[in-house]
Amino acid sequence: MSIGERIRSFRLEKGMTLTELAARSETAKSYISSVERNIQLNPSVQFLTKVSRVLDINLNQLLDESARETGSGLDEEWMMLAREAMESGTSKEQFKEFLEFQKWQKAH
Repeated sequence: MSIGERIRSFRLEKGMTLTELAARSETAKSYISSVERNIQLNPSVQFLTKVSRVLDINLNQLLDESARETGSGLDEEWMMLAREAMESGTSKEQFKEFLEFQKWQKAH
């Protein structure tokens, strides 16, 4: 499913018209329509951010079909924590070790 098809699906799930989404996201109705119909295949992150806010969904749910289907996707706080860990120099292995230690601690 394309980004445009996901936008349309979320919009319809929310019972929102194209006109309403355009007005609330301050985006041209014709532009949203062209994205939904896969005419515009490369919408900007700014556009996607506006639309995801209006639709009250995580941006990942528009970008990642599996996040859309499961309703999952990392919230902003988890994303920020992961970025901080990476920026502090924490390796994936160190992070995995920390998680394993936490699991061990809970089990004992």
